[in-house]
Amino acid sequence: MDAQSVFTLNDTERHELSALADVLAGTEPGKIDEESWMSAGRDRSASIPARLAARVRQFRHDSGVDGALLIRNLPVAEGLPPTPAVLGSVEREATNPASVITLVSLQLGEIIAFRNEKSGALVQNVVPVPGQEAAQNNAGSKRLGMHVENTFHPNRPDYVALFCLRADHDREAELQITSVRRAVELVSDVDRKVLQQPRFVTAPPSSFPSLGGEPEPHALLVGDVDDPDVRADFISTVPLDEEAAAAKDRLEQAFAEVVESLKLEPGDLAIVDNRLALHGRSFFKPRYDGQDRWLHRTFIQLDGRRSRAVRQGNGSVLD
Repeated sequence: MDAQSVFTLNDTERHELSALADVLAGTEPGKIDEESWMSAGRDRSASIPARLAARVRQFRHDSGVDGALLIRNLPVAEGLPPTPAVLGSVEREATNPASVITLVSLQLGEIIAFRNEKSGALVQNVVPVPGQEAAQNNAGSKRLGMHVENTFHPNRPDYVALFCLRADHDREAELQITSVRRAVELVSDVDRKVLQQPRFVTAPPSSFPSLGGEPEPHALLVGDVDDPDVRADFISTVPLDEEAAAAKDRLEQAFAEVVESLKLEPGDLAIVDNRLALHGRSFFKPRYDGQDRWLHRTFIQLDGRRSRAVRQGNGSVLD
């Protein structure tokens, strides 16, 4: 990654953030999904170390050529429990690590969740689950294809944050990130024109019945012609004609040529701009011994008003 895409806390800042996370974790009612606790998180977020706050706000303004920010040397509490190993694993109780990712995420925008995904929890676990090794989701351990998070959804997150609590045993797992700002330079003008047209569809999974019916065709490159956003999931997005299929294949190859691979260590927080970058994961081998790879994940949205109609009581969970 570009040097500007990596930020490292010093030890003093790490201790300050850990103390602040302890305060937030001990705030009543101690339940992450309760609005009163998240409101306290917004207040406490204003007190994270100044250098960290400034860098996150800069990233919020412009996520750079990589479309990602790697923050290193964040605090990870000692005495972590065993890595969860069940489908749908989430964090409900306020802990120090859950508070750390909450504090940083709230400097970007509002933490959101989807009622049909991970039971609407605001802090989720990304862990390998027995029997799910080949699944194309966060419970698998084989290669996860490059994708924009929730490509199919009209209110998909603007950012995805991934906080490493525990690395995999063999240090094989790689978070893979690839930016449209790098890839688009490798795409011909002819293909760009095709990719900017609504000639692709991404159907929602069956877990999102509210989005049933025929999916609306969409472009893969959207917004500004010279600095586009991307909306693609190379596993699930389907072209509607042969010319679109060929352009999609060439775009996928362009993304593959500029992919960045990160081996996250405990205390690393990767923030992916879900408008500019795709992400995926390499193969790794879990042991299911309680010490497997463990990430916390949050989804962050800049503009809550655009999803207000599908958030009951102006809460954080989208229907």
